Amino acid sequence: MKVVIFCGGLGTRLREETEFRPKPMVPVGERPILWHIMKSYAHYGHKEFILCLGYKGEAIKEYFRNYHWNTSDVTLSLGAKPKIKYHNQHGEEDWGVTMIDTGQNTMTGGRLKRVLPYIKDDTFLLTYGDGVADSDINATIAFHRKQKKILTMTAVQPAGRFGDLEIAAGKVTAFKEKPEKQAGYINGGFFVVDRRISQYLGDDTCVFENEPLAKLAGEKQIVAYQHPGFWQCMDTFREQQLLTGLWNSGKAPWKVW
Repeated sequence: MKVVIFCGGLGTRLREETEFRPKPMVPVGERPILWHIMKSYAHYGHKEFILCLGYKGEAIKEYFRNYHWNTSDVTLSLGAKPKIKYHNQHGEEDWGVTMIDTGQNTMTGGRLKRVLPYIKDDTFLLTYGDGVADSDINATIAFHRKQKKILTMTAVQPAGRFGDLEIAAGKVTAFKEKPEKQAGYINGGFFVVDRRISQYLGDDTCVFENEPLAKLAGEKQIVAYQHPGFWQCMDTFREQQLLTGLWNSGKAPWKVW
């Protein structure tokens, strides 16, 4: 199944990194977060990717164009007919990566509309290029097929950012510094989408999360696959450091491969 990944945003809240590269190329450990996301999908058998490029998209093209060169030990035979010999293989050799320039200023709905001609199947996968999870992709697909709606959204409970206070008669009676989960669910991405989504997408100014999702919800065409496990976006430098720390510790929850 095709996997569409939004890779074109400016990533303004992570300006320390995104001034120099697109947000999906910001590293988590020694690899870009985009690689981690793609490895997760590939683990479940989904290895045909369509990347919606925009801001500094050439960096993503360069990364995959030189992927074998940069991840292998090599021997160069110099001369009139130079040769390259790669001494090792990598687990990504059966990936297909289609990179589409969807415009510098195009919004998410417009980006998705621009890449739909590259998708021939009735159903495809969609996510953002800045978040990881240990959600079972194939379980989400099975859930989507059973519900028979246009869009399945993976609903997650992110880690709480602030401490919880218990207050009685104006006095704090208990304080929990870092709650593990916030109470409500939010959109965690990792969508399963029916091609009928095309009817809900507008021009390049269309924001996927605004009018299209609101209209789909009003028509009861969105279902939520509730994922109680790990999920983390990378909006800030602090979150990038959190993910890198988990990866370097060897205990990254999203590493299912």
